[in-house]
Amino acid sequence: MRGVTDAPDPADPDAPGWSRPRPSGGELRADAALAGVLLVAAVLTMVLYRSAGFYPEPASGAVSVAALVGVTLPLAVRRRWPSAVAAVVAAAFLVGGLLHVPEQVISNIALFMALYTVGAWEPSRARASWTRGLVVLGMFVWLVVALYSASADAADEDAPPGASGPFSPFVALSLVQLVTNALFFAGAWWFGDHAWRSARERARTALRTRLLQAERVRAEAQAVTIERLRLARELHDAVAHHVSLMGVGAAAARTLLPVDPPRAAEALEGVEGAAREALTELHGLVRTLRQDEGAPDATPHAAGGGPSDGSSDGASDGSSSADGSFGRREALGSLGVDRLPALVAETTAGGVEATLAVVGQPRPLPPTVSLNLYRIAQEALTNVRKHAGPGAHADVRLRWLDDAVELEVSDDGRGPRRGREAAWSSPGWGAGGLGLVGMRERVAADGGELHVGPRRGGGFLVRASVPRRRVEVGASVGGGA
Repeated sequence: MRGVTDAPDPADPDAPGWSRPRPSGGELRADAALAGVLLVAAVLTMVLYRSAGFYPEPASGAVSVAALVGVTLPLAVRRRWPSAVAAVVAAAFLVGGLLHVPEQVISNIALFMALYTVGAWEPSRARASWTRGLVVLGMFVWLVVALYSASADAADEDAPPGASGPFSPFVALSLVQLVTNALFFAGAWWFGDHAWRSARERARTALRTRLLQAERVRAEAQAVTIERLRLARELHDAVAHHVSLMGVGAAAARTLLPVDPPRAAEALEGVEGAAREALTELHGLVRTLRQDEGAPDATPHAAGGGPSDGSSDGASDGSSSADGSFGRREALGSLGVDRLPALVAETTAGGVEATLAVVGQPRPLPPTVSLNLYRIAQEALTNVRKHAGPGAHADVRLRWLDDAVELEVSDDGRGPRRGREAAWSSPGWGAGGLGLVGMRERVAADGGELHVGPRRGGGFLVRASVPRRRVEVGASVGGGA
């Protein structure tokens, strides 16, 4: 059984039941005006023929006008009911011919238009063929009968002066009538079908245009959503990391101030540095939002180390990116795996001992991939400070494999297990905190995999792996780690 969703869409030009849209008010008014003009022209032509004595025994004036009304006025609704109009016009045409109505020019035009409209506007193509076929058959039967009736009189008549050729005058006139009528009806049939096909092709073009516009709107909305998520990830990762450092440093300074003012001052310097780094990254995000993407000089300088501290390393030279969901020539492009040593040192200065190990030969990475790995490490270390507990040690490992780049952040902390599981262990995309959601989105954007969970013997592990097949040659990553 066909479901409701399997039924053909009548608005689809390729559907079997497609039909042209209903004629507009303007089209109906134009048809009514045309029918009126044809009626006036037909009556005028009939009067002229009658005055010229072209027909030896013409029908009366009232009968002639009635027949001409039947031939012309139905054309006012020809697009609404094409088959019915064609039948009425053809019948009135036959009646006018049988009664010797002295008018043929406008009547032939009206009959042609009626048959053309059947081909151009009749929704049922089978009905269109049957209607035109029956009309054409009736007209040719009438023509043959008329020719046969005229043949008896032609046999008794002498050939007119000047007649010559292989055919008799009657045969020649009969052939002219047959050929003329064949071309007349074939033209009305072909032009009507051609108009139908043209309308269907225009409908296909309009449908494709609407689909493309709808797809463009969806793509624009999706791009806005992706950009919002990207900015949310950057804001979360930058602010959470540095604010966490500031909180740890401020707590340490408050504890040390009564007993060891110099160390308290060092802790406050760390708070100041973290605040400066956070502001620098936030300014970079603001510049990204304000910059004109079409400008050739829209690539800001590195935001990882401000111009005052001179700590930016070689990553800033190749960090801008025009691709993907995170790059786009942004100021944060200088943040990448080559900044991991500074990140680890910052974590250690914030009170959590952290070490970094690089395994394998560093290879070029696109700025987006490098930035994502850096942010994952940053978020993982932030969560070590939050949940691992006092005395925890963090271990950061960057492995360059043949077919993947792997980042691993683990700790041996003994923090509250329930709190850590709430923040890390759920495998769902929407589970855990925003940091975990951001990690999963970053890894998915690079076609990689993310594993988060407890370690045997205590502590937690974050492992992100990006396949080499998704890595294109981008900015060079040094072996500073």
